Amino acid sequence: QVQLVESGGGLVQTGGSLRLSCAASGSIFSINTMGWYRQAPGKQRELVAEMSSGGSTNYADSVKGRFTISRDNTKNTVYLQMNSLKPEDTAVYYCRVTKPYYAYWGQGTQVTVSS
Repeated sequence: QVQLVESGGGLVQTGGSLRLSCAASGSIFSINTMGWYRQAPGKQRELVAEMSSGGSTNYADSVKGRFTISRDNTKNTVYLQMNSLKPEDTAVYYCRVTKPYYAYWGQGTQVTVSS
């Protein structure tokens, strides 16, 4: 089992910044992809950004140029730097970590961007 603890969400004004963190613990060997998804009220959960163990990244078009994902493998932690936030970025953000044949999810952290 992998446990994920997220932090860094909150309330911010349009144009502001937040940094999310997700620390993995437990059975952390063979972790492949670490990333972030989000789910807004009434919408499906969607990919925001992810990074493979080799450093390859994948971003949703809506966040390209504004969000940056990074990971510290020595700390088993993934980060999401969110700049130029917009009201449409408001959602619960979930950390997701994959290992062969399984994915683990964090409990979610609320990000609210006020207009």
